[in-house]
Amino acid sequence: MTETDTIDAVLDRHRRDGTRLVQILREIQEQLNWLSPATLTRVAEGIGWPRAMVSGTASFYSFFHTRPRGKYCVLWSDNITDRMLGNAELMDAMCKKLWLEPGRVSEDGLVSVNTTSCTGMCDQGPALLVNYRAVTGMTTARLGEMVGLIREQKPVAEWPAEWFKVEDNVRRAGILLGGDFVPGSALKAALSRATAYATEASNFRSVKESLPAGMAGPLTMLDEMGKSRLRGRGGAGFSTRMKWEACRNAPLKAGHTRIVVCNADEGEPGTFKDRVLLTSHADLVAEGMTVAAYAIGATRGFIYLRGEYRYLLEPLEHALARRREAGLLGRSILGTQGFDFDIEIHLGAGAYVCGEESALIESLEGKPGRPRIRPPFPVTNGYLDQPTVVNNVETFASAALVALHGGEWFAAHGTEKSSGSKILSVSGDCERPGLYEYPFGVTVRQVLEDCGATDTQAVQISGPSGICVAAEEFGRRIAFEDLATAGAFMVFDESRDMFGVARNFAHFFAHESCGFCTPCRVGTTLVRNLMDKIARGHGSPYDINELFKLHRVMQGASHCGLGNSACNPVFDTLNKFRPAYERRLKSLDYEPAFDLDAALSQARQMTGRDDAAAHLTNEAEA
Repeated sequence: MTETDTIDAVLDRHRRDGTRLVQILREIQEQLNWLSPATLTRVAEGIGWPRAMVSGTASFYSFFHTRPRGKYCVLWSDNITDRMLGNAELMDAMCKKLWLEPGRVSEDGLVSVNTTSCTGMCDQGPALLVNYRAVTGMTTARLGEMVGLIREQKPVAEWPAEWFKVEDNVRRAGILLGGDFVPGSALKAALSRATAYATEASNFRSVKESLPAGMAGPLTMLDEMGKSRLRGRGGAGFSTRMKWEACRNAPLKAGHTRIVVCNADEGEPGTFKDRVLLTSHADLVAEGMTVAAYAIGATRGFIYLRGEYRYLLEPLEHALARRREAGLLGRSILGTQGFDFDIEIHLGAGAYVCGEESALIESLEGKPGRPRIRPPFPVTNGYLDQPTVVNNVETFASAALVALHGGEWFAAHGTEKSSGSKILSVSGDCERPGLYEYPFGVTVRQVLEDCGATDTQAVQISGPSGICVAAEEFGRRIAFEDLATAGAFMVFDESRDMFGVARNFAHFFAHESCGFCTPCRVGTTLVRNLMDKIARGHGSPYDINELFKLHRVMQGASHCGLGNSACNPVFDTLNKFRPAYERRLKSLDYEPAFDLDAALSQARQMTGRDDAAAHLTNEAEA
């Protein structure tokens, strides 16, 4: 099959629909290895979009290659927890064995080695991606074998299967991870509850006449969501009932429907709970999405799966197929006329910012994932301008339990303002990294005891965009009223340099900024550069003051949450671990980042000018 035939086959499979451009480009690249200018032109012609728009999408995502890449593309996870496990040394050893520089393709075009942001394997690192397939638990021995297989040009599909094994590592299960969920049970409970409500309402004429046909069931489900007090598990904690109700009440244009989107783009470093929910509890998540569709009247759903979880695509497709065969997806779900809903999977391509709901929707539409200006909000004008509910994986899993057991049962877990449970992704300096599920309200200290952490200096809650908690704060509680979190729980003991932790996060944000707004685009770069300057020994109190100024500017002026939170780790560590910065300061005065005299010293030595300058100085003094 020629390249043209390959491209056309992919275009036809996606109905030459431009909104599926990210999927089209991903599939073509998997077959042709990169996206050449001719390929992008052919795709643009095939979907009827301007060539510049297709090129803009291809160049936005870090997993798309518009220049030739190696037959083997190796990307080492550069999250701080991988660094703590020795990934930098392993990557350096790999480059030396392969005789190449990081970030470059070998002269024979065989291999390239570079870093990428967190791959969601923090509990089993050091981790890497080989042709975007996850490899966990890297060791020196395994590295040697891998280099040998690359030199032999052995297909990745024939590499040892145990290298690609991803463990769940569930250390403490609760109502989500510990339940024995039966597919369809939540939907049956919701429909049964709706039938009972309609029967009861028929005894009261005024109530019956006030409800249009088909409204009893969805309103009952919304009522249960209200009783549950379920809040979004992505960190912001918005009321799920309010979001669903706003979407249901949004007017529909002709030919439009309502949309349910599962945000499975957990790109926050240190977070990996959604990976496990999608691996071992896919039915619970899909059922929660279907419950949402029933409540708001949606007919179409998407799971937006982060590109690092490419290995989950086929298993999830099989899970959805089983649900269709069982009558749990598709037309007339469980024999209920008018209850039509189906789910498709879209795979991301390496863009942390797509975790923001409007950026995710832009990506679903085939465009670069840049956050939208709001209002309007997705609940009224979301995917293709249709009313859209976006919740994350854990929220939909919780919604299924609300449908199954009722809102009051769910609200009995947790605290008054934070009902239900929270899954924490625990990694770093502890004996037992993995997933820990607790009712809301658990203390940081309790989690540290359970995971076997000792001599803990700090915990980063909710990833780089969250909050750094020092030892005197370990009595604080995981809850929306105290420490709200998307799930990351990164542990650092007394041996760790908190400046180094913050510097790693600064590099992450500078890499992941979408570049849409100046405060974030420029601010994240300036923060990274200042942190690098301090690390090289050229820092001064002036630079620390500049970091505080940047924090204030970016918090108030950035377009989306990435820019608003990008300075959080620097701000927290400066306030709580300031000595880690001050011991690196060279002087109390301003110190330039570039030392011209030092840069020229080697050239002067090579030409003998240092000796001549010293001789002239001695003569002048004499």
